Amino acid sequence: MDFRHTMKRRRALSAVAITTGLLLTVAGCGGGDGAKADKGTSSSAPVKSSTGGGTAQSKTPESVPPLAEVKGENGLTLTVTSAKRDAGGFVTVEGTVTNNTDNIWIAGNWRGDERELAKNGSSIAGATLIDQKGKKKYFILRDTSGRCLCTQFSGGVKQGGSADWFAQFPAPPAGSNDVDFQVGSMPPASIQISEGE
Repeated sequence: MDFRHTMKRRRALSAVAITTGLLLTVAGCGGGDGAKADKGTSSSAPVKSSTGGGTAQSKTPESVPPLAEVKGENGLTLTVTSAKRDAGGFVTVEGTVTNNTDNIWIAGNWRGDERELAKNGSSIAGATLIDQKGKKKYFILRDTSGRCLCTQFSGGVKQGGSADWFAQFPAPPAGSNDVDFQVGSMPPASIQISEGE
C-alpha cells in the first residue's frame, strides 16, 4: 500500500472518529425523558448524513470522464483517470487496468527492461511520460532501494477483474502539460497534466 493512499485512509478514519465523538457528546448533554427522544433522533440523523456523504463521494469519481483509455495486449484496457502536477516537482498519474484476456494478467512486460527494475516484480515500473513539445521522456521515480514509486500488481489481475494503479514521474517544465503516457506494448495514451492542490 503506498503512503498517499494510507494517509487518505487515516484522514477518513480520523474524521469518522471526531464526528462520532461529537455526536456522543451532544447526545449525552441532554437530560430526562427528552434526552432519550433526542438521542433516538440524533442517532438516526447521522446515519442519513454519513450515507449521503458516502454516496456523494462514490459518485464523484464515476461522473468524471477519464483523461484517456486505450486498448491492447489481447484484451487489456488501460484507463488514465488523473494526472496531477504536485508542488514537490513531480507528477502523479492514476488510473485502472481491466483484464479482458483469457487468463490472469501479471504485468510482466510492464515493469520495464532495465535490470534494476526486475526487483519491482509485477508492476507498472516501465511506464514513461513523453513530452512531445519538450522532446523529453520521463521515467518513473524510484526510492533509494531502486523500487519504483508505482503500483505493484501482487498476484496479478484476475480474468474480468480491474485494478487501480498509480505512477509518479519527474514533472515536465511548466507549460508542458500535454504528454503521452506509455507502458508495455499498449498504445500511447495522450493526457493533459493538471495542477495539484
